[in-house]
Amino acid sequence: MTAPEPDLRRLRHFIAVAESGGFTRAAAALHLSQQALSSSIRQLEKDLNADLFTRVGRQVTLTRAGQTLLSEGRVLLAAARTVAEHVEKIGASTAETFVVGHTPALSGIEAYTILEPAIDAFPDSSFTLRQLYPADLTSAVLDGSVQLGLRRGVVPPDDLAAAVVGYHRVRLAVPSSHRLAHRRRVDIDELADEQIVLWAPPGASYYSDLLVGACRRAGFEPNYVISRIQGAATVAAPLTTNAIAFVTSAAGPAMDERVQVIDVHPTIQVPVQALWQRHTVSAVREMILTS
Repeated sequence: MTAPEPDLRRLRHFIAVAESGGFTRAAAALHLSQQALSSSIRQLEKDLNADLFTRVGRQVTLTRAGQTLLSEGRVLLAAARTVAEHVEKIGASTAETFVVGHTPALSGIEAYTILEPAIDAFPDSSFTLRQLYPADLTSAVLDGSVQLGLRRGVVPPDDLAAAVVGYHRVRLAVPSSHRLAHRRRVDIDELADEQIVLWAPPGASYYSDLLVGACRRAGFEPNYVISRIQGAATVAAPLTTNAIAFVTSAAGPAMDERVQVIDVHPTIQVPVQALWQRHTVSAVREMILTS
């Protein structure tokens, strides 16, 4: 038996009721009568052969089927909007702009390097890079304003597709006046008595958890401080904290030689995870993911 396909208009009605918590507010927001909205939801339930709401008086709560449809339906509507916008641009012969968001943990240079194969392969496409904080990044990918998100981490997102697209080597950035600044390589256990700068507390960031985990495997609990400068190049952190920062910059002098970047042993590799809308296709994205 062929599985039923939800009507997108009715799906939009269902999501409005689920998010507003009732038919009255949803009907007003949709500029529909409550009777028309109720009829639309009943037809959707009939189409899907599932009860979506438990109704007690004027109160409605989602059934398990309704909870599933709310999660999957949001993704489906977002994908439908993206497809419509893409087709409209192609129909109008509008040049495609591929928007890539990246978190502050990745530099613009690192993001560009990941995109470079697609930039070379699609000379008629324009590319825009936007720096976004992690929560804003996932929201922008889900609503279609960003076609591809790049972040540090391998946490499976609930509503998005994801894949690891590369790894970057982690090094140490220290103030040029620091006792370790003259070294070419530092063993990580030598940081046991040093203060380390992070950009988010452990437990709130995959990247922080990875770095703290590397310290713990070396046999010490890191003494860390959270950077008060967010969104700037990570290699600049030693200048405002006088602490040691884990960075993915090349070894050598940085920040007008006020900072030195040093190799750390054992080698630490941090992944780059790409995020994109499920139920969509993109030749540009496929080039990035497979290069």
